[in-house]
Amino acid sequence: MNKTKTIIYLLVPIFLLGLVSRSSAQLKDQSTKTTSTPDSVWKEHWFEHHEELKLVGSNADVSVFYDKNMPTNVKWPIAVMAECWAYVKRNYGDYGPDPKLYVILHRAMGKDYGGGHPSPFFDESHDYRNVIDCGLAQWNNPTGEQIGMPIHEMGHIVTSASHGTKGSPSDVLWGDSKFMEIFNYDVLKNIGMANEAHKVFTQMQTQYDDFPRQGTQWFKNWFFPIYSKYGEGKVLNRYFELLALNFPKNKSGRYKRNLNFGEFIHFWSGASGVNLQDVAEKAFGWPIEYDLQFKQAQKDFPKLNYETKGSSR
Repeated sequence: MNKTKTIIYLLVPIFLLGLVSRSSAQLKDQSTKTTSTPDSVWKEHWFEHHEELKLVGSNADVSVFYDKNMPTNVKWPIAVMAECWAYVKRNYGDYGPDPKLYVILHRAMGKDYGGGHPSPFFDESHDYRNVIDCGLAQWNNPTGEQIGMPIHEMGHIVTSASHGTKGSPSDVLWGDSKFMEIFNYDVLKNIGMANEAHKVFTQMQTQYDDFPRQGTQWFKNWFFPIYSKYGEGKVLNRYFELLALNFPKNKSGRYKRNLNFGEFIHFWSGASGVNLQDVAEKAFGWPIEYDLQFKQAQKDFPKLNYETKGSSR
């Protein structure tokens, strides 16, 4: 099955790739399979990708590989992707024993290698490295889709591997790209690309989705109010931290199940420190199902601290 996705980043959703579970023996052996000094050549061996990649730059935060069609005079990804990944680690913590993000860029020729996918460090398929693999027709400048696509894929590593956990139990609710909208905005803002962050913000004012109801504006009515009022990047990280501490996992560290909407609102309320029922009602509606789920979540996960009788308005 073709796993490479052709997308317009922040506009057209894709589906997060499934993560590969591993045995305890593989987990113990992981540290011997990662390295901060990569070989100069890396042969792809996942999905339909079989290109020989060449290392074009490496530093403390990233190793950047190009396929044969990429012009080697394109140098900006080395420094810019390093800034992005360094910020991600400062805000969300480490992702495995290898501190680097492995950035693979393809110059997409026709339908070959267009789009992108992520792979977190516990996935055997990409050699136990944090990998983003992206393809576009041009990689001339860190603007628009050229910067948006790689950051989007970094976001999938954050959602699926934060704080020592595996899987993203929120995906069933926010789909592929809804969290990535606020994630991209935050990363761009924190690496000094205010103009690109503003483009995202402006675009999201007229971005509508049909889930969980027609006309939903995830960024404008849910994520940005939380982000802007309750700690920006810190509140985004706190959500994943609380999930890792409280949501049920199996022995391998993988989440046992997905969140329901009431639990989703409860965990974001915990991250924010305030009851977000009013914000949720504006953003998503408040059917009786959400109300029952929210009240049950408060009983099931009592360690999340916020004023349950308060209002976020």
